[in-house]
Amino acid sequence: MTQPLWLAILGMVVVTYGIRLSFLVFGHRLAFPPALQRALRYVPAAVLTALIVPMALAPQGDIDLSLANAYLPGTLVAGAVAFYSRQTLPAIVLGFIAYGVWRWLF
Repeated sequence: MTQPLWLAILGMVVVTYGIRLSFLVFGHRLAFPPALQRALRYVPAAVLTALIVPMALAPQGDIDLSLANAYLPGTLVAGAVAFYSRQTLPAIVLGFIAYGVWRWLF
């Protein structure tokens, strides 16, 4: 490999691990404002939604609200079970069951 390629790889390693290491080294001294702490609580739900909704609504790249789209009812069932039961495993299992039954029916 050429020298510029190795320098680029080394630079990416330093930046990536430098950012991660900074939180481990200086994390105990960091204090976020209360408003930011409240906002950060919603990040996991927002990221999960950003990953799941496009897959459920557009599994082939175009929006598909037809009966053939089994991802949508599976996702809705999993979301409803998770919301009401506050438990992950039943939501996953019932979501997969709904997906499978929907695929079998349609």
